Amino acid sequence: MATQFPDDFKCPISLEIMSDPVILSSGHTFDRPSIQRWLDAGHRTCPITKLPLPDHPSLIPNHALRSLISSYTLLSPAKLQHQHQHHHQYHHHHQQRHYQPPTLISSLTSRASTLESKLDSLDQLARLSKRDSAFRAKLTESGAVSAVLKCVDSDEPRLQEKALTLLLNVSLDDDNKVGLVAEGAIARIVTVLQGGSPNSRAVAATMLTSLAVVEVNKATIGAYPYAIRALVSLLRDGKSREKKEAATALYTICLFPDNRRRAVECGAVSILIRIAESGLERAVEVLGLLAKCREGREEMERFNGCVGILVRVLENGSSRGVQYALLTLNSLCSFSEPMCVEARNEGALAICVGLVEDDNERIRKNASNLVQVLSGNHSMR
Repeated sequence: MATQFPDDFKCPISLEIMSDPVILSSGHTFDRPSIQRWLDAGHRTCPITKLPLPDHPSLIPNHALRSLISSYTLLSPAKLQHQHQHHHQYHHHHQQRHYQPPTLISSLTSRASTLESKLDSLDQLARLSKRDSAFRAKLTESGAVSAVLKCVDSDEPRLQEKALTLLLNVSLDDDNKVGLVAEGAIARIVTVLQGGSPNSRAVAATMLTSLAVVEVNKATIGAYPYAIRALVSLLRDGKSREKKEAATALYTICLFPDNRRRAVECGAVSILIRIAESGLERAVEVLGLLAKCREGREEMERFNGCVGILVRVLENGSSRGVQYALLTLNSLCSFSEPMCVEARNEGALAICVGLVEDDNERIRKNASNLVQVLSGNHSMR
């Protein structure tokens, strides 16, 4: 039997299952190679909405969707068939188990439900919701979200993590992103970021990334007390996965200009520079955004060795890392002669001259701009 993949997993351009889903500023998700070809061809409108895009459209990795696709495609047709048969055998022997959504939801709200039955219900709902946008719509219409949000309030780490995972699935649809915020999701997420288990904190950060794809939510999250501060704390104290998810959330939130100053005021700059030095390139992407505001640039100037760390990324980083290191250095050096001197001393000019021939158009353009700035052919703003 052929495996039927949900339409959400298919790129709107290629109509193939996405291997590297990225989110355009319009809020729609595409496979990176397909949308990159569209942009490289000179298009500056969203292929779906036809609305205009900025000159340099950001492509935000859709980690939540990528994770769902990965877990779904791990199930080959043979495995799916085996699971289908196993489920029927299991159901035959365990008639007391109910897998209908209303029953699953009521088990979350019933005081008589045991912890294990709640965990089982959340597992089943997460499994059903990640494959089917129609099921996610039914879930939100049924009022189940408030019951799941209550589970996020639980002191039981497993219940909290499974509830967050289900909400992450629900948030895949843009309408639900706004609805979840209206139902009070941000307060719960911030509480988990501040005191949840490591896994729950990572999922909570991913959840903020998903919600912040919608422009209005970027402003709401940024203005929420302790939201950005909690992400910065996770960036500082978390393990590898938590740091990466926190940096991704900060990047998405800081695409909204007002949030950049807030992140700087929470001490993000020095933490991001240290993380960039340790090799997490997502931190360089956030620095590229924070360098667009005066407060961000001032903090970077105060950090001894910031320029040297960015120049090392130019030498050793991935294509995306190089692109954002160039962007950050352009912002710093355009506003500060001492930063220019430091960049020249670190060998940035020679590296940029080489990058002007790079295959990537953005790298070529940013490298060319930085050559101009470092050569003194660019007036200080």
